[in-house]
Amino acid sequence: MQLEIQKWGNSAALRLNKTILNQLSTAIGDKFRVEVKDGSILLTPIKDQPEYKLEDLLATCTVKNTRVDDDNWLSDDPVGKEIW
Repeated sequence: MQLEIQKWGNSAALRLNKTILNQLSTAIGDKFRVEVKDGSILLTPIKDQPEYKLEDLLATCTVKNTRVDDDNWLSDDPVGKEIW
């Protein structure tokens, strides 16, 4: 497919038709990451990240799923105003 850069106000724009949007599972208003690589423009859709609640994340933490390096800082003495 070939697109033409068009003037849009004081900017230049490439218009993406509905077929392209559908193939990318995107819609008007969605955000894209734009990169220039080797003389080409790379557009990557940015999918919304799920919002997490601290209490939900903490509920998944157990002694079994801590990493070895977690023990290193968990057993360190306080160096500031940490409250434990």
